[in-house]
Formats: sequence, C-alpha cells, structure tokens
Amino acid sequence: MKVERIKEILNGGESITVEFKQSKNKLNKDVFESVCAFLNRNGGHLFLGVEDKGGIVGTNPEAIQKVKKEFVTSMNNPQKISPTFYLSVEEVEIEGKVVLYIFVPASSQVHRCSGKIFDRNEDGDIDITDNTNQVSEMYMRKQGTYTENRIYPFTQMSDLRSDLFTKVRKLAVN
Repeated sequence: MKVERIKEILNGGESITVEFKQSKNKLNKDVFESVCAFLNRNGGHLFLGVEDKGGIVGTNPEAIQKVKKEFVTSMNNPQKISPTFYLSVEEVEIEGKVVLYIFVPASSQVHRCSGKIFDRNEDGDIDITDNTNQVSEMYMRKQGTYTENRIYPFTQMSDLRSDLFTKVRKLAVN
C-alpha cells in the first residue's frame, strides 16, 4: 500500500475498520482478537508500531523479523485463530520509522481467537462467545453474504457455463 494512503488512514484514527497496536518490540497480546474481529465483521487495516491516538512509534528494527514471524506462525495455529487464515505483513517506512501493515479481509467463515468469537464494534473488539443472539446473527449475516456454502437444489450441470471454468482456474492460480 502507498505511504500516502496509509497516512490518510492513520489520520482518520481507529474505527470499525482500523486498529492501531504499539507492538514496538513484540506483538501486543490482543492483536489476534482484532484480527478475529476484522475477519468476522467487515475486514480492516491493522497497524503495528502505532499508538492508540495514531502517533507513529515504529517497530524496533531488531524486532521486525521476530514480530512478523510470530504473527504469521500464530495465524497458522488453529489454537490461536480457527479456522486459520493466511495474512501477510507489509513493512512501511513512515517518518523514518517502520510500521507493519496488515490488511485483513472480511471472511466468509466465523473465526475464533483462542476459542472465543470476537466481533468488531466501532474501535473495539467484543467477545460475543456467550451471546447466542449475536453469534447467530453473525452466522446469518455471513450466510446471506457469501454463497460458497449455500445449496442450490434445483441447479443442474446445464446451468453452468463451461466456457468460464478455464477463466476461473486462471484467476485462482493468479
């Protein structure tokens, strides 16, 4: 992402789609709660090396590789995030300091962080695990938005356009 766009997002402050974590020398303990909440809601932008008010503190240059590795490893650990999700960490230099940027897309699945379900509300990550109404609403919202798990009982093979299979395979590879 371009530095100008990142500065715009930082100037807008934390919101339902933006979260700042200091993570100067290590990951904040609640980073994955934010990732889980973003996955479960509308997606968002996660910045490591930024104070809650938007001030850039940067991530310590000696700790960058360790922080990135810990983040990626934890994202692939089903005991941390379940189901696991692939995310990449981008290093961005702003004001002579390194900020780690992670774009978290909205997911079609309901994710858990350490066994708990989190949802995003304004600039907070809310544990809704024990609120059956909110959990149910989340599942219904995702089923209404994403069709990958929907069954179409009256669809037949003749309804599918075979000429698109090759195009879709190429898109999937890219």
